[in-house]
Amino acid sequence: MEDKTVKHDKAVALLYDKEKSDAPRVVASGRGYVADKIIETAREAGIHIQEDPDLVELLAKIPVGDEIPVELYQTIAEVLAFVYQVNDKYREKYEHG
Repeated sequence: MEDKTVKHDKAVALLYDKEKSDAPRVVASGRGYVADKIIETAREAGIHIQEDPDLVELLAKIPVGDEIPVELYQTIAEVLAFVYQVNDKYREKYEHG
């Protein structure tokens, strides 16, 4: 039987709480097994996953707990706008049947 598990080289998780900080923070970051666990945990929680290797490279350099730098605000804002749009469509589909 073929193993269809996708292995991820790197993964970074962001959290944005506008009441606690001005910018999203890196809350998890890792490679290999840790990256797989970050993605698995996000999927189990129903969190949208954006796959962008170039962005992950940049975010992986930010220490866990730190806010993203100003230079990445525009890029992250675009990702968050997409995620909010996906979430709204998901809610509409499943709340209104």
